[in-house]
Amino acid sequence: MKIKPAVISGPAALSLAAALHAQPAPTTPPPSAGLLNDWLRQQAPELGRWDLGGQFRPRLEHKEHFAVPGTPGAVDFRADNVPTGNTYWLFRTKVHLGYSPADWLRVYAEGRDSFTENDRRNPNPETDRADLHQAYVALGGGQSFPLSATVGRQELRYGDERLIGSFDWNNIGRVFDAAKARYQAEGWWVDAFVGRVVVPVNDAFNVANDYDWFSGLYASTRALCPKQETQFYFLARNTGAGSPHAVDHPLVGLPTPRDIYTFGTRFKSLPGELHGWDYTFEAAGQFGRFKESATGPALDHAAFALTAGAGYTVPTCPMNTRLGLEYNFASGDSDPNDDQHETFDNLFPTNHKFYGYMDFASWQNLHNPRFNLSFKPARSLTVTLDYHLFWLADTADYFYAASGAPRRGAPPGSGAGYDRNPGYDNFVGSELDVVLTYAPQPWLNAQAGYGHFFAGDYVRQSLAAPGYGSSDADWVYAQLTFNF
Repeated sequence: MKIKPAVISGPAALSLAAALHAQPAPTTPPPSAGLLNDWLRQQAPELGRWDLGGQFRPRLEHKEHFAVPGTPGAVDFRADNVPTGNTYWLFRTKVHLGYSPADWLRVYAEGRDSFTENDRRNPNPETDRADLHQAYVALGGGQSFPLSATVGRQELRYGDERLIGSFDWNNIGRVFDAAKARYQAEGWWVDAFVGRVVVPVNDAFNVANDYDWFSGLYASTRALCPKQETQFYFLARNTGAGSPHAVDHPLVGLPTPRDIYTFGTRFKSLPGELHGWDYTFEAAGQFGRFKESATGPALDHAAFALTAGAGYTVPTCPMNTRLGLEYNFASGDSDPNDDQHETFDNLFPTNHKFYGYMDFASWQNLHNPRFNLSFKPARSLTVTLDYHLFWLADTADYFYAASGAPRRGAPPGSGAGYDRNPGYDNFVGSELDVVLTYAPQPWLNAQAGYGHFFAGDYVRQSLAAPGYGSSDADWVYAQLTFNF
C-alpha cells in the first residue's frame, strides 16, 4: 500500500514546488502519513493497510482594497466611498478513511467541513459545511500489473497544476466525479480520464455540473530526454447550454457553453541533476468554439499560453538559497466585435501558486514576469520572496481575476470600473510577496505571509471617475496545517 504523504499546503510550500525544484536540504525528514497513521503503523505493521487521519487548517486573513462580494460598488483597488477591508478566519477540517486489502485494491472516503468567521463576503465563497470531498475505488497498479483505474469523487492534479489542479489553497478546494485509467511502465506513464467538476453549495450535498464535461489524455516520460521530465497532453472541455443554471446557489461561477480543446507540452528538469540549475517550460494551444452567454453567438476559439523559467540553487550556501526567474504569457481577445474568441481558457488550475499570492490574476490575457528568492535561515524555516509585474496582453480584453472571471460592468472608458478599455495603458501593476514557512515536524506546518500590490496605470485609469479613486492593496495571513 502507498503511504499517503502529509499535505503541506499554502503559498510557500507550493511556490518551492512550482518554482522549479530547488535542491533538497541536506537532511530531509521522512514523509508522514499523518500523526495518527504514523502512530498506528508503529504499533502493528498490518495496520499499514488502513489509512485513518485528517487535516485541520485554520487561517487568519486581513485584506485592504479588495472587492468584497455583496458590497455594492466594491471592486478591487477602489479607494473611495466603499468599504474594502475584510478581516476573517477560515477553518477547514478533513477526515478520511482508506483501506487496501491487497496491493491492487484501495477504497477511500474523505469528508470536509469548511467555514469562515467574521467574514463580510456575501454570499460567502468559502463556506461549505459538512460535505463529501472524496470517495473512490482504485483498482490495479500492483507490482506485476501496469494498468490501474480510479473511479469516483477525486482530486485531479497534473503537471504544476497550471491547467488541472486541486486548488488546495482555497478553503473548499476542487474535486471531480470522474473515472481515470493509468498505464505505467518503466520510465513513463499515460492517463486517460473523463469527469465533471463538483460545484460547492453550502448547506446542500455537492453535485457535479452535468453540463460541464472534462476529459483528456496526459502522458509523462523521463526516458525521452535525460535529466528531464517530459509531458504531453490533450484536454477537452465540453460545456452545454444548460451549464450557467445547472446548480442552484453555487459558490463558484458556472461556465457558459464552449467546446475547447487544449494540446500542450511541459518540460521540467529533474531535481539535483544540473549542478544547482533547474528549468521549466510549458506551452499550450487551444481551438474550438465559445459562447459568452447561453444565447449568444458561437465564436471560433483560438488561443495559446506559455511559461518559461529557470533557477539556480547556490551550492556553497548553507541556507540552500535559490534565485529564480519566470515569465508567463496567455493570449487575450483582440476584438470583441469579430467572430473570433482569443482569450486562453485557464480550465481548472491552482492559480494561487503562480500569478501572485494575492490572487488578482489568472493565466488569461497576461504578461507576467516573476522574480523569486528562497532560502532557509534555519533547518525548519523557509523564507520565500516573490516579485511580479503584470501587463494585459491586449487592453481590448478584460482584466481577469484568479477565478477566471472577467472584471466588467462599467461603460468602457468611463473610468468608473473595469471593462474592455482598449484606450488605456496595459500596465496593471506589480506585487511583492513575502512568506515564512516553519515545519518543525512532517505533520505540522505554520506559515505567515504579507503581500502588497502596487496599482498601475490600467487600474488608475479604470477607477478615475469621481467617487471611485484607486489605491494599492495589502494582504496579511497566518496559517497552521496539522495533519493528524
